[in-house]
Amino acid sequence: MRPAEGGGVEMRWIRLGIAAGLGASVAYPLLLVVPSPLVTTVLGALLGPLIGAASLGLCELLRLHERSVTAVLGAISNIVAGALFCAMALVQLAVRQGTDPVTGLVGVWLGLDVAWDVYIGLGTIAFAVAMLRHPRFGWWFAGSGLALGLLELVLNLGTFPTPPAEAGLVDIGPFVGLWYLAVTLRAWGSLGWARERLGFGS
Repeated sequence: MRPAEGGGVEMRWIRLGIAAGLGASVAYPLLLVVPSPLVTTVLGALLGPLIGAASLGLCELLRLHERSVTAVLGAISNIVAGALFCAMALVQLAVRQGTDPVTGLVGVWLGLDVAWDVYIGLGTIAFAVAMLRHPRFGWWFAGSGLALGLLELVLNLGTFPTPPAEAGLVDIGPFVGLWYLAVTLRAWGSLGWARERLGFGS
């Protein structure tokens, strides 16, 4: 029988996967029919992460029966597919903004840049939420990470396809990088705590 804590985490993954799967099932057809550029950009950016989260939840559900290698491979493949879809969709949207080949080529890297920003923004938000009650990180890391991740998403999607800095706003990227440096240094300082938790002693 699985430990209660582990089982609770697995059920949260399964519930999240179902919610993300329903979200992806709604977002995809809306992406095809909604004429609003802003709504289309947001849907194109979020569909990839929704596919990834849905796949992780499905993987957890399948692994309740047996610890399936193919279920893990399926989840990994779909996470990569979601990232590629996000990049493809944002590149297409950015290129459509252009009227000449040079602008179109610039649109390719602008779309890919925003796809990267979407994933790093969502990842930062997720890590920040996980840090909130963690004894080695806590509210300071959680609050600053949450703020940076949200700003990363809002600014990049709000000014798409123009980068925020070129739109007269601020590039959050360097601040996110500094946050991850602080997180890495804190993780380094937490090695003794981790060894103790794993039963290796200090």
